[in-house]
Amino acid sequence: MLTILLIIFVIGYVSITLEHTIHLDKAVPALLMATLMWAILALGFNQGWISIINHYGDVFNVLEPGVDVAAEKYGFKKNLMQHFSKTGEILFFLIGAMTIVEIIDLHRGFGIIKKYIKAKNKKRLLWTLGILAFILSAIIDNLTAIIILVALLRKILVRRKYRIWYASMMIIAANAGGAWSPIGDVTTTMLWIGDKVSAIGLTEYVVIPSIVCFVVPFYIATRLKPFRGYAMRKELVTDEETERLLSSRTMLWVGLAGIAFVPVFKVVTGLPPYLGMMFSLGFVWLVSEYVKPEKGITRQEKHRYSTHKALSKIEFSSILFFLGILMAVGALESFVLNINGTAVGALRFAAESVTNAIPSMDIVIILLGIMSSILDNVPLVAASMGMFDYPSDSPIWHFIAYSAGTGGSLLVIGSAAGVAAMGMEKIDFLWYLKKITWLAFCGFIAGSAVFIFIEKYFY
Repeated sequence: MLTILLIIFVIGYVSITLEHTIHLDKAVPALLMATLMWAILALGFNQGWISIINHYGDVFNVLEPGVDVAAEKYGFKKNLMQHFSKTGEILFFLIGAMTIVEIIDLHRGFGIIKKYIKAKNKKRLLWTLGILAFILSAIIDNLTAIIILVALLRKILVRRKYRIWYASMMIIAANAGGAWSPIGDVTTTMLWIGDKVSAIGLTEYVVIPSIVCFVVPFYIATRLKPFRGYAMRKELVTDEETERLLSSRTMLWVGLAGIAFVPVFKVVTGLPPYLGMMFSLGFVWLVSEYVKPEKGITRQEKHRYSTHKALSKIEFSSILFFLGILMAVGALESFVLNINGTAVGALRFAAESVTNAIPSMDIVIILLGIMSSILDNVPLVAASMGMFDYPSDSPIWHFIAYSAGTGGSLLVIGSAAGVAAMGMEKIDFLWYLKKITWLAFCGFIAGSAVFIFIEKYFY
C-alpha cells in the first residue's frame, strides 16, 4: 500500500516540476495526487489492511482485537479533519495576504515607490533595488515583491540585457528577505502557523544569515561588468503623474501596516495568524470602501478599485496547489511504519533513516536547501514538518526556514519568485545557471556558515 502511495506521489511531484513542459497547471496534479492518496489510504484502512497514526501518536486500525470499529473509523476522519484544518489555516492566511496586496495594486500604491529610485549609477541602482526587494519581500512575501519590482524595473531601464541581470539579482534579494520573516515566504508561513517557529525566534536566528546571503552576491556583482558605469533610464516623471491616484499613498501604507500587524496580533492575543490576517483584511477593505481614488468619482466607477475586483485577481490555482501538496504530504504522514517496535508515520520513518545515514543535521538541511532549487520548497518543508519532531523554535527549524527559502535562488526555476521573474523578463535557464547560480551559491553557503557559527557560539 505504501508503494502505491509513493508511486502516486512521485508521479504527481514530477508532473508539478514539469508544469511548463507539459503545459498543465500544477494545481491539477497536486489535487489529483492528494485525493487519490487519501482515497487509497481510506480504502486500505476500511479493509483493515493498514493502520493510520495522528499528530498525537494515536494509532487506529479497525481489525485490532477488541476495538470499537465505529470509534476507529471516527479516528480516521478526525485525523483527516486535523490535516485539513492545518492546511486551511495556511490557505486562509495566504488568501488574506494576497487580497491586501491586490487592493494596494488596484489603487496603484506600489507606483509611489518609483519616485524613490533615482540612481543612475549602476552599482547604486543595484543596491537600491536589492535593499528594496529584501525589505519588501519580508512584508508582502517574496513572490509579490519580485512581481512588483520587475514590473518597476521595466519602467526604469531601457536595455533588456541589463534588466535581466538586475531581475536575477533581485530574485536572490527577495528570497533572502523572505526567509527571515514569518510572512515573507510560504514555507516560513507554514512553519510559523505550524508552531515550529515564532515570529521573534525566526527573525532573531535567521535575519543575520539572510543579510549575509543577500550582501555577499551583491558585493561580488558590483565588481562585474554589467554593473559598471551608468544606466540608460526611462523618463519616470510623466509616467508617475499618470499612474498616481488620490488613494495610492493611503492604501499603500494601510495595506503594508495591515500585513505587518499580523505577527503583533498573534503575540498579543495568542490566536492563530490567519485570524490576524482576516482582521487586517477587514480593516484594509473598510478603508478602501471610503477612500476616494479620483476626484468626483461615481459609485459606478468606483467598482474598478473595489475589493471584489481584487478578489477576482487572486491566483486561486496557487491556493489549490498548496491544498493538494499539503494534503498529499498529510497522507504520507498518516501511514504507519515501525521503528524498533514503535509506530511512527512514514515521514518520521524517512527522517530517522536520513539522520542515520547522515549524522550531521547541518549537512542534511544544507542538502535540503540545494534540493529546493530543483524541487518545489513547499512540499519539501511540509515533509520536513512531518519528518522531524524538534521543539518549537529549535535552531533546526530556523535553519530549515533559511535553507528552503534561500536555496531556491540557485536555479531560476527553484522558487516562485524566480519563476515569476523568468516569465516576465524571459530569463533563459542556462543563462541564469551560467551567470547567476554561482553568485547565489556564494551567498547561500556564506549565510549557512554564519547561521552555524551563531548557533554554536552564541546560542
